[in-house]
Amino acid sequence: MATLKSLRLRINSVKSTRKITQAMKMVAAAKLRRAQTQAEAARPYAERMERMLASLGASVAGSPDAPKLLVGTGSEQVHLLVVVAADRGLAGAFNTNVGRFARNRVRALEAEGKTVKLLTVGRKASSYLKRELASRVIGEISFAGKKMVSFEDAAEIAERVTLMLEDEAFDVCTLVYNRFKNVISQTPVEQQLIPAPMPEVVVAAPSEGAPALYEFEPTEEEILAKLLPQNLAIQVYRALLESAAGFYGSQMTAMDNATRNAGEMINKLTLNYNRTRQANITRELIEIISGAEAL
Repeated sequence: MATLKSLRLRINSVKSTRKITQAMKMVAAAKLRRAQTQAEAARPYAERMERMLASLGASVAGSPDAPKLLVGTGSEQVHLLVVVAADRGLAGAFNTNVGRFARNRVRALEAEGKTVKLLTVGRKASSYLKRELASRVIGEISFAGKKMVSFEDAAEIAERVTLMLEDEAFDVCTLVYNRFKNVISQTPVEQQLIPAPMPEVVVAAPSEGAPALYEFEPTEEEILAKLLPQNLAIQVYRALLESAAGFYGSQMTAMDNATRNAGEMINKLTLNYNRTRQANITRELIEIISGAEAL
């Protein structure tokens, strides 16, 4: 049976832990508001850019001089997965979910006979995937020392991917990250970056007439040469913002649950402490009464 001193120490320890988790919850909530605003603001621009380039690239996709960022290398044998996670933990299953999603994707591609390479963004992505897929990891990127990721960080990742494509280190590049839905829901998703997804061909009804034709100035090739690298950086930046918002949402939820569990544990320990204290008092009274009767 636990002594009163050990119970007091345990209660004080859990109270200290509750203060820490409550403070972390408040910090995560404050950072979440800003990260959520940035992620939601980046979505329309990134989605519109993706659709516009897909539509523009459809007219030059069959050209032999089409940019590699648009059509890839012409093969689908080597896949590069850029896995985005957090640099820190204490966020529930946030990092585990995206790591498991990437691992399952690797297994599925390898089952089809494909070669898979991994570029991890965030220390937790690297540590998780290295447990089983260390031989596939070709690079690690971390922003542990930065308070907030910027577009320049995304541009560096995009440039690294572009250089690998020029060296024909891969054929298909896919981005894997947690998409922020709300505070309690972050869904792992994948987004193909290279080659750029082409829009589905829609056949117009006879009554609608022929689809509209557009003329571009400068040419489509010149426009794509400038916009494709920028689009790659924008899509990576959106993934970083979505991941950051999801991390703070998951951390806030995890710290809220930890604070509640600490409160419940304190109540149980306090009840146990009071019962133990009452039992000691009762035992001492019995000993005093028994000694008095013996006299």
